[in-house]
Amino acid sequence: MDTGIRTDRIEKIREIVSSLLEQVPNPALRADGYVHMFGVAQACVLLAMRRGEDIELAAAAGYLHDIATYTTGSALDHAHRGAEMAKQILRESGVFSEEEIGKICQAIFFHSDKKMENGPLEEILKDADVMQHCLYDPGYVAKKEKDRYKKIRKELGIRKEKDKEKDKDK
Repeated sequence: MDTGIRTDRIEKIREIVSSLLEQVPNPALRADGYVHMFGVAQACVLLAMRRGEDIELAAAAGYLHDIATYTTGSALDHAHRGAEMAKQILRESGVFSEEEIGKICQAIFFHSDKKMENGPLEEILKDADVMQHCLYDPGYVAKKEKDRYKKIRKELGIRKEKDKEKDKDK
């Protein structure tokens, strides 16, 4: 079935990110990079499908959103540095237009500011980032991500474990 999604573009970015992560000398940081960035990319695709947004742009933003953190080992100003790195990577990949690159990089630039509301792609990336954090460690939700995580759970129809337990008692 042809979905109209150019999976070759998503695969190209996935290959580039894998190649960059393979160069990370610290095995634990490299593993974290794979788990987090690939997990965020998958969550971006899910949310883009749910919200009727561009799946390819969402996936690319997810794969590249923390590229600065994992390739340099520093999270300092990583969203802004990552947006610049992503711009170069996307241009060199040759599979996205300048307009698309601008949208992807804008989402990456703003992804760390979870309190601010932005456009649809930025919100997908922020929500996917929070989802991956919370799915990786379901017993913990960072205080700065609680409100956003609650909205995501509601949107996806996911109840809290306590709520499920209450239903069993009825």
